Amino acid sequence: MYGFTYLCAMDRIYSLHQTSEIAAALLKQFGNKSVWAFHAPMGAGKTTLIAAIGKEMGIEDAITSPTFALMNQYEAAGKMVYHMEWYRLENEKEAARAGMEAAFEEADICFVEWPEKAMGLLPADTQHFEIEILDPEHRRIFIPS
Repeated sequence: MYGFTYLCAMDRIYSLHQTSEIAAALLKQFGNKSVWAFHAPMGAGKTTLIAAIGKEMGIEDAITSPTFALMNQYEAAGKMVYHMEWYRLENEKEAARAGMEAAFEEADICFVEWPEKAMGLLPADTQHFEIEILDPEHRRIFIPS
């Protein structure tokens, strides 16, 4: 029913089997951005997609959800990569106390899950993505307006 469909340059439908392909396409198109914010419901595949992007970047470590640590650090081709998950944060003040703002300055690239928990901390040039669950096997990723 769904294929790897390009609805426009920033709106794509993909099957879960195509996660690596979509990761490569996103990295090619948005690799110059230092902060990527992923907005999606629980179970949409944020961590899975971030892990695929990390693999495309050359991260050799297993990329896992930083739910309890709030942030995991990786290295890819000499670049420092932070993967943040803000689900457990209450608000921006708590995120600031946890050092999230400083991390944006330290890392070459940051991936943020649940950014809506502390939107005010995100840099102005953050690249936002929204992931929508279409059915158990298909997702839509797009740039929200």
